Amino acid sequence: MEEKKTSACSNGLIWFGAAISIAEIMTGMLFAPLGFQRGFAAILLGHAVGCALLFLAGLIGGKTGKSSMETVKMSFGTTGSLLFSALNVLQLVGWTAVMICSGASAAGSVMWIGGDWVWSVIIGGLIIVWLLIGVRNLGRVNLVAMSALLILTVILSILIFGHHETSASGGTLSFGAAVELSVTLPLSWLPLISDYTRTAKKPVSATLASAGAYFFASSWMFVIGLGTVLFTGESDVAAMLQKAGLGIIALLIVIFATVTTTFLDAYSAGVSAESICGRLKETPVAVGVCVLGVALAIFTPITQFETFLYLIGSVFAPMAAILIVDYFILKTDSSGKRVNALSLGIWLVGVLLYRRFLSLDTPIGETVPVMIITALLRVIGAKYLEGKKHAKGTA
Repeated sequence: MEEKKTSACSNGLIWFGAAISIAEIMTGMLFAPLGFQRGFAAILLGHAVGCALLFLAGLIGGKTGKSSMETVKMSFGTTGSLLFSALNVLQLVGWTAVMICSGASAAGSVMWIGGDWVWSVIIGGLIIVWLLIGVRNLGRVNLVAMSALLILTVILSILIFGHHETSASGGTLSFGAAVELSVTLPLSWLPLISDYTRTAKKPVSATLASAGAYFFASSWMFVIGLGTVLFTGESDVAAMLQKAGLGIIALLIVIFATVTTTFLDAYSAGVSAESICGRLKETPVAVGVCVLGVALAIFTPITQFETFLYLIGSVFAPMAAILIVDYFILKTDSSGKRVNALSLGIWLVGVLLYRRFLSLDTPIGETVPVMIITALLRVIGAKYLEGKKHAKGTA
């Protein structure tokens, strides 16, 4: 049976929904010490970098028809890629729990129905409904949900920016650190995007629509978070929604935003698990990840995710740099090998570099310089190490 193809519009709607989330607003709140103008500039710069990388990663999946972790085999080999598949499943379980926890907390502040655990179960149940509908059959459902979210978000924006701006809030945040935080949200989706662009009728158009929709919606969410602190004086999403007096509107924003974002995490965890073991099927695993996410949200103290974002960046930014170089520049494919030891070694260097750059305060953050250095090391390695090995083999 031929796999159902997706349009650029449906891909764009998926990623518009992915970007509208409480996590994005919360991250935008961290930018308040910069003031509105510098904070807004950091948001746009970071998202421009992150979404350019998101486009390149998604285009690989669209062109090859492979899922994200299947494309990773092209750089690291069939066994070498298992490391990234496992890490991806772990980070997606973490994201699922973080999103459900933050969504339940915000919903509970708007409408108390017996504790955050009740909202965690309700949100988890709705995510499972989305998973069972299936990403290829979400067209009309997603259109209705995204239209509602768009209207509700416009109302929220009007209420927030109807106030006068206050001075920059207390605390310290450098411009470079703000840019890095802005990069890390789109960067966190790099190991996922090809799971959705792989079925696109027109890979370039669909990937461009995906990255463009995410850039617009995510930047908007960050600005809402920034504006919440500077224009309303609130530094908590739930308190802001309660203070705004939005009632049912606020509740719908929280629930729909959490569901449309988190179902992508759970679904892609299933896709990555299937890449690790063909006996595993994406939908049952995705449902299991959602159930686990609900349990973690209820029984574990998930409150901080800034460190979590940096951890994701340190692992997947060097991986993406190597994959992009291999596909677009070197045009090599290691999927026929078990392990590409050189690529794994360069990736490890990239991870260590990222951790080192975290202690430096560069104007453009950590991701850009680390990915540039990693990409250069991959090109040099291909020319001087793999080239010599190939020459010996043919001598």
